[in-house]
Order: sequence, then structure tokens, then C-alpha cells
Amino acid sequence: MKYFCVILALWMLSCSSPKTSQYASVHDEQFVKTLTYLASDQLQGREAGTLGNDKAADYLEDFLILNQVEPYFSSYRDTLSNFESTTSNIVGWIPGRDAKLKKEYFIIGAHYDHIGIVKEIGQIDTIANGANDNASGTAVVTELIRYFAKAKSNKRTLIFVFFTAEEKGLLGAYHFAEKLKSEQAPVVAMLNFEMLGVPMNSEFIAYLTGAKLSNMQDKMNQFANKKLIGSRPHVSLDNLFKQSDNYPFYQKFQIPAHTLSSFDFENYNYYHHVKDEVDQLDLNHLSGFINEIIPVVEQLVNSDSREIKLN
Repeated sequence: MKYFCVILALWMLSCSSPKTSQYASVHDEQFVKTLTYLASDQLQGREAGTLGNDKAADYLEDFLILNQVEPYFSSYRDTLSNFESTTSNIVGWIPGRDAKLKKEYFIIGAHYDHIGIVKEIGQIDTIANGANDNASGTAVVTELIRYFAKAKSNKRTLIFVFFTAEEKGLLGAYHFAEKLKSEQAPVVAMLNFEMLGVPMNSEFIAYLTGAKLSNMQDKMNQFANKKLIGSRPHVSLDNLFKQSDNYPFYQKFQIPAHTLSSFDFENYNYYHHVKDEVDQLDLNHLSGFINEIIPVVEQLVNSDSREIKLN
């Protein structure tokens, strides 16, 4: 029944969503397919170190291969050195097209793991599927990959990373940031995507964590020609900048490194809950976000040297 509801929502999306760009009419079906698979019971909540997490990694690796995105390392799988079991980030890259700017790396990421099997809620369900957290952000990144792999418009080099073990303490992000730092990789910015499946009661489509630390939010709104991204002043959100995969890159590289999200503790009741399922998400909102953010990210990636900077 849940699968039927998702297909019905997809049909309604294709009929009723405003097609604001060439992108939308081509890719709505694929992002829902990715979202639905990652949040399915088959993956058992994608906890790092489990078979379900490994199946998610297989899917994302195959996605990079299908879109002819090369692995950043010798393999797409970057096995964590700081985790007690075996789990891997999935990393690909698209070299930049500008002779000068290609020497600068812009990281785009999302975590694909979740918390796995939890206590029964009313003896009905034990799988924390993590549709919003963070199959939604992962699906957004797959669409960014699809766009840039086809458009080949990026002046800077793009590194796409699907992080694992975020729910274990940002271990995938710390592992990758430390690895890049040891290589003296020329990372200039990082943008992370997390929990984007439901809209806020706000004029904004999403907010940027740690927005006051750099001018990235201002530049994104400038590139969008409207107030697309806002800040959320709630006390409960103050520490979110330090609680997602952007933070290790800010720590290690002292660069603009932020997370885009639309979850604000007021608009979704199923954080780390077995009811965090695809049928609880707003697919029109997520599709709209993808369409709005692609051209903005493209301009961020291609902006003049030093234009995106810390305050």
C-alpha cells in the first residue's frame, strides 16, 4: 500500500508541479525511485556496519557508474578508518572545466546511513527507515550529480560524497576531511544536504546552518534573485551547525561549510522514529527544492575566486 501511495504521489507530482526548469520534467521519477529504495524496509534502516547500509552503498556506487562519474580514489568506496566495523563513504568527482578554478575543490555531500532497528512502537514496526533523515538529502545529491554529469558546466572540481556513520558521530565526514587534509587537497567550500523532505512554515524553502559564519547564504539568495534561503533563530537549532557532516570540513579547512535543511523540529514529528517513511514526506516540496537549488549550486561552484568566503 505504501508503494502504491508513493507511485500515486509521483503521478500527481508530474501532473501538478510547476515545471520551473528543464530539469524537472526529466528527473522527477528518478529522485522518487532513489528516495523510495533507500527508505525501504529492505535496507533495514541503513545503520552503519549492517547489510542494509551496504546495500545502500551498492545503490549509490551503481548510480555514480551509471552517470559516468569517476571515483575520487581508486575505488568509489572509501572505507572508514575510525569505525569499529566495516562501512564506507561513497565518493566520486567531476573535474573542473576552467583552467584555473579546476584546482579548487567544492564538496557536495549528504549522509546515507540511519539508525537501523529500534524498539517496537506499539508492536507494529521496528525499522527506522530514515526517509527524511536522510534519504531525502541523499536523493537531492543524486540529482545534483545527474545534472552536472550531463551539463559538464562546473568550473571548479566537484567532489560528491555520500557519508556513512553520521549517526555514529559524523565519523564518515571526519574520516574524509582528515584524509583530504593529509593530502593537502585544495578544498574551498562544502555544502551538505540533510532532512529536506518537508517544508517549513516560512517564506524560505530551506535554511543554512551556521549562516552567519560566511557569506554563502547571501550569495545563494543573490544567485536565486529572491530570498530563497533563510536562517532559523530557534535555540534548538543553535548547535545544528556542529551536528552534521559540514562541521568537520569547517574545522579542518576553515572554509565556508554549511548544511541546507528544511527540518526545524516544528514541522515533522518523526525524527529518529519508525514513522519516518516516504509517505510522510511532501514530494512536491522536495521536487521544488531540487529545481530551485540546482541553478544556485551551479553559480556557487562557478563563482569568481574569493567570492564565497568566511565572514
